[in-house]
Amino acid sequence: MKIKNSSNVPVRFFINDDMKLEKNALAELDQLLTVNESVETLKQHQTGYFSNADAKIEEVSITPDFHKGSGIPIGTTLLTKGFVIPQAVGNDINCGMRLYTTSLQEDDIRSNLKKIEADIRHIFFEGGRNIPMTRSQREAILKEGLMGVLASQQGSKREGLWDFYDARQQEQDLARVNRSGSFITDRVDGLDSFLGSSELSYDSQIGSIGGGNHFVEIQKVVNIRNHALANEWNIKNGQVVVMIHTGSVSIGHHAGLNIKEMLKDIYPASLKHPSNGIYVLPQSERYALQWKRYWNLLHNAANFAFANRLFLGLMLQKALHQSLNSFDYKLLYDAPHNFVWEETIDGSAGFIHRKGACTAKSAEQMMNTPFQYTGEPVFIPGSMGAKSYILAGLGNRESLFSASHGAGRSLSRGDSIKVDDALFREFIAKFNVVTPIDPNRNDIKSRPDILKKWEEELKKEAPYAYKDINAIIESHEEHGMAQVVAEVEPILTIKG
Repeated sequence: MKIKNSSNVPVRFFINDDMKLEKNALAELDQLLTVNESVETLKQHQTGYFSNADAKIEEVSITPDFHKGSGIPIGTTLLTKGFVIPQAVGNDINCGMRLYTTSLQEDDIRSNLKKIEADIRHIFFEGGRNIPMTRSQREAILKEGLMGVLASQQGSKREGLWDFYDARQQEQDLARVNRSGSFITDRVDGLDSFLGSSELSYDSQIGSIGGGNHFVEIQKVVNIRNHALANEWNIKNGQVVVMIHTGSVSIGHHAGLNIKEMLKDIYPASLKHPSNGIYVLPQSERYALQWKRYWNLLHNAANFAFANRLFLGLMLQKALHQSLNSFDYKLLYDAPHNFVWEETIDGSAGFIHRKGACTAKSAEQMMNTPFQYTGEPVFIPGSMGAKSYILAGLGNRESLFSASHGAGRSLSRGDSIKVDDALFREFIAKFNVVTPIDPNRNDIKSRPDILKKWEEELKKEAPYAYKDINAIIESHEEHGMAQVVAEVEPILTIKG
């Protein structure tokens, strides 16, 4: 489906007839597309602002979970020429998904649930993550991502969580991470306090879930929809898998703030600032230093996010190991859904921005990777406590090779808090969730103020706050964006 917009940018929607388009999201999209008007104004005002005379937003695709964001709608993929739009990625740079398959079954988890919950709470929230690093290790992560972790891991002396880091396996797993989880850059920008001293010290940033809809979830496979692909990916009915959804947390926030200030600084003082508040960064000789700094900041944050998901995976592996001892724990795939990529499409170089949208490339596009016969793995989680899906990308050119990253909100976080309390009680009685606050502790039970805040945070992410995931998935199959491999349901969810 295509719609008209005031800027005449080609926009394609991949949404089935049963789904309604939100007026506020459409209005936000229309405002975003006026970037082309700002670009034309800049071209006329200052010669050489853009090296590419044809600089513009070329086309847009909208994924089925499309909904209002903060200036940029969630579920938007943009193709630009001659500039990037940093706000079309946001501050949560390289927010993405990571999924492990295991040899565990549901009963292995449920029969040890109390101990597993206690171990998770200790490791994730009560000082038990135990990830010692040196300054050079942190620097290697920010400059080289997962390759940096691998190259510097001996500095950890195998202490703490590093005991679960198998260097040989991690080297093999680089092929199972988008771009090897490594955006190589030559400097760390403004993160000296994070880097710390040369002495081995315990890291407080790596292994952070973050807030909002981020999670680490223990799930069970409840339905195989494509047995051939499931077999290729070692997915079996009844099997336990682990899904991780988070990004660059505070490091991304740092990058986002610096990028925003840089964009405002280079904007011509004599021009009225864009009415939509969206600034572009031109690819030009005039702003070559700012261009280089942008990619450094972006890649520092993205590299941290890849490492963050890796360590969250190791933290959960440690928590399960303390109850279940030996079991298989294999990475299937890890990829971003908030990022900007320099790519050539139809023989022409441009920049693909994905905001709340993941890559969904075909088997042919995944040549020379473990997915050259299957297509790129795509993970679309439902809301907290709801079903999620594992799919394989089909490389749909019209969708800019993109798919949804979730179900999409149907209620704002503010409205979710106001939902009937009985509905929340029904949900929480059936759901296993571990958070920094343990509502069963005696000292917490006597604090209604803390319990109220705990409930409100969970209400914001409860199933009734989100769209029906099934309709989202049907749209992907109807439009040839991705095919379903398996359905999974949660056993236990960890929220930051």
